[in-house]
Amino acid sequence: MILLIGQLQDRTRHFGGLHRGIRGISQRMVTLTLRQLERDGLLTHTVHPNFPPRVDYELTPFGSTLLDTMVALGEWTTTHRQEINNSRHCYDATRSPRTQP
Repeated sequence: MILLIGQLQDRTRHFGGLHRGIRGISQRMVTLTLRQLERDGLLTHTVHPNFPPRVDYELTPFGSTLLDTMVALGEWTTTHRQEINNSRHCYDATRSPRTQP
């Protein structure tokens, strides 16, 4: 969800662009997430009657209110990156190779 909202922060995007912008996420997961965001009132979609049809997504004014929070979360992550990496290292060191994901 956060990655999709981040891609829509400064412009309208079509489905293919949103899907390509996030590595490792299935088309179905993008579709489900976009539907939920629309249901929550955070974005709108516009269907253009081209062939093939093109669907554009855009944040609503309500959805745009999340952007400051997302920037703060990104800054927190950057500030605490070393602590996060240290925690991961300690966690991984206590796990046997068979129990690691």
